Amino acid sequence: MSADTATLFLGTGRRKTSTARVRITEGTGKLTANGREFEDYFSHENFAKQAYAPLVTVELREKIDVVANVSGGGVAGQAGAVAHGIARALQKMNPELRAALKKAGHMKRDPRAKERKKPGQPGARKRFQFSKR
Repeated sequence: MSADTATLFLGTGRRKTSTARVRITEGTGKLTANGREFEDYFSHENFAKQAYAPLVTVELREKIDVVANVSGGGVAGQAGAVAHGIARALQKMNPELRAALKKAGHMKRDPRAKERKKPGQPGARKRFQFSKR
């Protein structure tokens, strides 16, 4: 094990159908997702802010480098998955951060996902139009 792998922490985050494999190291605040900067990768700045929110919560935004591999889903799901992965990796790095991350709601996987379509209906909840005769 080399010297830099000791400071490397991994976290897996999930949201909707997205999965993010996140690696964090101590550094200068460089954030990359699939080889691109967060601001470039996430189409809107709000998604980028959502993705690095756990770092802001524990005030380590400028001290940690993040490399995330994200797959599946859309932009919102991927941003949530990256945030979840960062939170899990931060907890591995320093277990004392868990309380702050949990209080801010970063440790919980967001369970909301698309509901399945049911037979005899056009969607999950929508019904075909009722005809009395």
